[in-house]
Amino acid sequence: MPRVRVSSDGNSFVVGESDQPFIPWGFNYVGRHGHLAEDNWTTTEGWQRIEKDFAAMQALNVNVVRWHMQLPTFMQTATQPNKRSLAQLRKLLVLARKYHLYLDLTGLNCFRLTDLPPWYNDQTEQERWKTQAIFWDAIANTCQSNTIVFCYDLMNEPVIGKPKKDGHKWLGGELGGFHFVQRISLRGDGRKATDIAADWVDTLVQSIRRHDQETLTTVGVIPWSFVWPNAKPVFYSQKTRNRLDFVSIHVYPTSGRLEKDVQALAAYRLGQPVVLEELFPINCSVEELDQFIDTSQENIDGWIAHYFGYSAKEHRAGASPGPLVAGFFDYWQTKRSKVEQNLSRQTIKILNDTEYKK
Repeated sequence: MPRVRVSSDGNSFVVGESDQPFIPWGFNYVGRHGHLAEDNWTTTEGWQRIEKDFAAMQALNVNVVRWHMQLPTFMQTATQPNKRSLAQLRKLLVLARKYHLYLDLTGLNCFRLTDLPPWYNDQTEQERWKTQAIFWDAIANTCQSNTIVFCYDLMNEPVIGKPKKDGHKWLGGELGGFHFVQRISLRGDGRKATDIAADWVDTLVQSIRRHDQETLTTVGVIPWSFVWPNAKPVFYSQKTRNRLDFVSIHVYPTSGRLEKDVQALAAYRLGQPVVLEELFPINCSVEELDQFIDTSQENIDGWIAHYFGYSAKEHRAGASPGPLVAGFFDYWQTKRSKVEQNLSRQTIKILNDTEYKK
């Protein structure tokens, strides 16, 4: 399992000394639908389920699993990491290597309100950033030099701004029992959003680089250009690009506007590889998703869908979120080879064009 790196031209991923092209193709994984794997991952039953799911994901022909680390799992107090959870993370690294699956480790998640420690809710912005930096310091110290880690994703869908009326102070709205969006700042105090984002990224990446100089860093963001065509990236401004190694955006293409969705991707083509870190046919059919992938492939370097803790057979038998997922798995399993074949054709064309110009 050689380390995944950014290519010398900065536009794609490679592995190994020969710079073999690498396309991240994987699944987001939190455990069974509606549950969190970290709830019981220290139990025999819980761990066996995780191993079963990793084997199933490998069988679906993926090479990356995005694991969502919950802050309450890894922080006992504002300044004290949970040693037992860090030991379990080391066990997860071994399991991922067993199944030849790179890990996208996404941190600082607070998916369930009931799990939030009171001290974390009550912290100021500066205090939260300090705790978040300690979190990443502990994770990077645990994973340093381990090539099975594809990347550290600093946070899932961070935002900046005041909460809505009657909304949670730090977390966004609820979806399926979970809160996937989290605020890193509640107000600007005269600061630009890009400055806040840059300071936050710098704080966390510095903690990581104290222990790990090689593993890639990124932030999984909501691409607001899909909502407002002229929206500019906040977490991928010029001020943060020297800290983050590639762009991660979460995209759910919509029927009837696939062309506009493809055009909206251009705002995130910033001279770095781009990964669609969340992707699924929620708002479109599998056929339309396939069209979206084919149309956008020249501008995208990786795709990560969702695995809900059940096999295709179990989904066909009624496992949540439904039998349609089984059909998607059939598609996802075969699509990777087609994408890689297309990449090979593009590479050959570029080489031939270069040779012709010489």
